[in-house]
Amino acid sequence: MFSTVFGLPAHPLVVHAAVVLVPLAAAGGLLVAMWPAARARYAPLALGIATLAMITIPLATQTGEQLEENVRPSTLVERHAHMAEGLLPFMAVLWLSLAVLVGVRWYGAAARARWTSYIGVGAAAVTIAASVGSAVQVVRIGHSGSEAAWHGVATSSTRGGGPNH
Repeated sequence: MFSTVFGLPAHPLVVHAAVVLVPLAAAGGLLVAMWPAARARYAPLALGIATLAMITIPLATQTGEQLEENVRPSTLVERHAHMAEGLLPFMAVLWLSLAVLVGVRWYGAAARARWTSYIGVGAAAVTIAASVGSAVQVVRIGHSGSEAAWHGVATSSTRGGGPNH
């Protein structure tokens, strides 16, 4: 696995893919779970975006572990790494529930079976929960990563008076 890109640590660069794709997958999941007309049209697209998001998470985790080996150990870095481990399960549930919604839509249209509507309602409920959980988790992880990276670097006041003093 690569640890640098053009001489810069790969983790901050790779993480941006997850930061975009996970919330996008979550928004798509909410859309198709709560709006049946959108489900028919956009559930495969939401599943595709969730698939891409799932790919970026292990890449972000691995590059983060490589970066962690090269930075000063701190409780902030440890907390960030621990929180990051919790994103993949949320996304796995989101991906699976979206796959069920796509499958139910496809199979239900072919079979016209009543039980597919019950499965669809259950998958929609799980999709909503996993979408919210994924979005919240990626925000928490990003915030903790920013704290770890910037703690002690920038402050609200400058030393020596600054330009406004």
